[in-house]
Amino acid sequence: MSRSGTSTDDDLVFLEETPVLPFASQVPDTRSVWRVMIVDDDTDVHSATTFALSNLEMQHRPLEFVHAYSAGEARELLALERDIAVILLDVVMEQDDAGLQLVRHIREVLKLSEVRIILRTGQPGYAPEIDAIRDFDINDYKTKSELTRIKLYTTVTAAIRSYEQICAINAGRRGLDRIVRATTELMSLHGLANFASGVLAEVAKLLDLDPNGLLCTQEHDVDHDCTLSIVAASGNFASVAQGDRRNLFNAHGGDLLRRALAERRNIYGSDCIALYLGGNANRDFAAILDVRRPLCEIDQRLAEVFCRNIAVGLDNVLLVTRLENHAFYDPLTKLPNRTRLRELIDEALTAATRCDATLALVDIDHFSETNDALGHQFGDLLLLGVAARLQTRLGGRLTVSRVGGDTFGVLGDAALVSPATLLELFESPFNIDGQEIQLSATAGLVRLVDYDGIGADALKDADIALKRAKLMQRAGHLFFTRSMGVDIRERVRMMRALRTALDEKELFVVYQPQIDLVTRRPVGAEALLRWKTKDGTFIPPDRFIPIAEFSGLIIEIGEQVLRLACQELVRLQSLGFSEFTMSVNVSQVQFRHPRFLDMLREVLRETGVPAARIELEITESIAMEEPDVLIELLRQIKQTGVSIAIDDFGTGFSSLSYLQRLQADRLKIDRLFVTEITSSTRGSSIAEMVIQLGRNLGMSVVAEGVEDERQASILQALGCPLAQGYLFARPMTVDQLTSWLTDNGAR
Repeated sequence: MSRSGTSTDDDLVFLEETPVLPFASQVPDTRSVWRVMIVDDDTDVHSATTFALSNLEMQHRPLEFVHAYSAGEARELLALERDIAVILLDVVMEQDDAGLQLVRHIREVLKLSEVRIILRTGQPGYAPEIDAIRDFDINDYKTKSELTRIKLYTTVTAAIRSYEQICAINAGRRGLDRIVRATTELMSLHGLANFASGVLAEVAKLLDLDPNGLLCTQEHDVDHDCTLSIVAASGNFASVAQGDRRNLFNAHGGDLLRRALAERRNIYGSDCIALYLGGNANRDFAAILDVRRPLCEIDQRLAEVFCRNIAVGLDNVLLVTRLENHAFYDPLTKLPNRTRLRELIDEALTAATRCDATLALVDIDHFSETNDALGHQFGDLLLLGVAARLQTRLGGRLTVSRVGGDTFGVLGDAALVSPATLLELFESPFNIDGQEIQLSATAGLVRLVDYDGIGADALKDADIALKRAKLMQRAGHLFFTRSMGVDIRERVRMMRALRTALDEKELFVVYQPQIDLVTRRPVGAEALLRWKTKDGTFIPPDRFIPIAEFSGLIIEIGEQVLRLACQELVRLQSLGFSEFTMSVNVSQVQFRHPRFLDMLREVLRETGVPAARIELEITESIAMEEPDVLIELLRQIKQTGVSIAIDDFGTGFSSLSYLQRLQADRLKIDRLFVTEITSSTRGSSIAEMVIQLGRNLGMSVVAEGVEDERQASILQALGCPLAQGYLFARPMTVDQLTSWLTDNGAR
C-alpha cells in the first residue's frame, strides 16, 4: 500500500502487510541505536509505526524496533532486554487492562524506571485514569486516531530525550555513589603499592572496563630529568610490566601516558585512556587503561571526578608513608630505627623460631672523638659507610638497623649474630671520602631463647650489656646476664626511693667535729649527709650518693645540705661559738652546674652566715679535671669569702703546679694514709709529705679518720695542726653537737 493523495501530510498511513522479522533475528549493535518496543495485538499498527518512524534519527543514532504482540510476550522480552528506550503500548489487548497491568509489572516488578512509556488505545472509552498515569510514570497517552505521523515523531522524540536525560542522571548518580564508596575503600588501604592497585581496580569498575591497567609515577630530579616507574599493574599489564619496562612505555598507551603527565590532564583515546592522578613539584602520577570503546561524556566526567578524589587520596597516602618512614626508619641510613627494631623483636619473641634468635647492639668505638675532630659531615659519611657494610654483609639474612647515634642493631639467627661475625666486619678499614679509616666496635648481645620480656626490654638489656662491655674492654663484647638486670633494677629502685626520701625529709645532716691537735679543742665541723628510712634502716652514703649524682638529684640535695649547714653555723655563733668553721662537701656534678656560683651567693645572703667561716670541700679528682676552668671558678668563689679545701688528697695524681695555682686553703689527708701510720711498713711517709707540702704552700692540713691516740700523737709530731675521727667524736645531730661543744670548751 502506498501513500494516497490526501488533504494533509499529517495523516498516519499504513503500509501493506509485510512480515515482521522476529526480534531474535535483529542483531545490530544496541549501543549505536535507540531501541523502541511496540506492544500491540494489531500487526497493522506495528507496520504503520515502523514505517512512520523508520527515518527518524537522534544524535546520529537510528531507531531499532522490538515487537511484542501481547502483554505476556512483552513481559518475556523485557525480562531479558534492559536497554529499551521507549515502549509504545496498547492499553487494551488480551484483557481490557492488559496494558496498565504491564506498566505495573515494568515499574514494580522489573524495576525499569528509565524506560519511557507511551500509551495508545483505539478505544477511547478505556482510557486510564489520571491517577494511573501519574503513579506509573507514563510519559504520554494518545488515542490511535489522533496519533498522526508528525505527532508520533514528536512524542517519540520527546520520550527518547527524556530517556537519555534520565539515563544520564542515573548514571551520574550511580557513578558518584561508586566514587564515594571507592574512595572510602581506598582510604582503608595501607601503603602506596596497595593504594595504587586499588585505584586500578576501582576505576575499572566505575567505567565498566576490563581490569587492564598500569599506574605509574614520574619523578623529577634537580636537573629536571624525568624518570617513569611502575607503581602497580593489573590484567594484561601485570605480566608485561615484569619485562622490559622501556618497551612498555614506548608501546601501548605510552604516548597518551606522557601527554597526560606533561599536560597534567586526562587524555581519552579510542582504545586506551590516560588518567592524570595528581602530583607535586617532585613527582606526578598517571594511569593508562584499555577501553573497549571511546568513553561517553558521562564516563569522562565521572573519570574527572574520580581522578580529583584520587589526587587527594594519593597526597594522604604519601604523607602517611613519609610519616611512617620518619617513625620507623632512620633518615640518614634508611635502615629500620629503634622503634621498628622493637616491633621486629616482638615478632621474633612470639614466633616459633625465637629460640634461634639473638639481638646485638654494635657501637663504634671513639666515634664522638672522630666526629668532633673531622666534623659532623664526615661523621655522617662514616655512619653511612658502616651501615652499607653491615647491610651488604648481613642484610640478606639478618635485620640491620640503626638504633641511634653510632649504635647499630642486628637481629636474627643466633649462628649468624655472633661476636666473631660482627666484630670481624670492622677488621678492614673503611674508605670514607677518599680516606682509609680504621674502626673498631664493641657489642652487647641478648639471646632471645626463653627470654622473659618484650622487645623494649630486650633492647634495654642489650644496651646494658653494651655499656658493661665498653667499660671493661673496647672492641670486645658481652652477653646480657640476669645479674646485670638485677643491678640496673636495683639502681632504678634506689633512684625512686631517693626521690621519695628527699620529698619526705628522710635525708638529714650530721656534723663531725674537727679538733686542734695541740689544744684538743674543737675548731669546726664537717657537715655529712645521712639517710634513714621510715623503718629505721640507714642507707650508707657510698650507696646513695653515686645514685644522687647520676640522677641529678645531688643538685637539689647539695643545696639543702649547704643551707642547713649555714643555718646551723649561724645558730652556733649566736650561742657564743664565734670562731667555729663549717665544712661542706661539694660533688663534681654540683660543681659543674652552671648555677652553682649563683646558688652559693644566694644561700650566703639568705642565711646571713659569715662567708669566712664556710669551707667548701672538693675532691682531688675535681681539682685536676679541666684545671684552667676550675681555677677561674675557684677565684670567683673565693671572692665571696668562702675558703676551699681539697678532700682525699693523695689518692689522685695532682700536678703541683696546678695545685699552687688553685689557691686552695686547706688539704685533707685521706683516712687511708692516716691508717698506714700505724699499720703499714710505709708508715707515715705519705702523711708526712702532705703535711710538708701544705706547710710549703701556706695551706692548713686536716687529717681524716683518726681513730686512736697513737695516730694522733704521730700526726701532731709531724706538724699536722688539725684532725677529725672517732678518737675525738662521731658524727652527731645538731642538738648533740651543741652539748658536745659546750662540754669540750669550744667557746
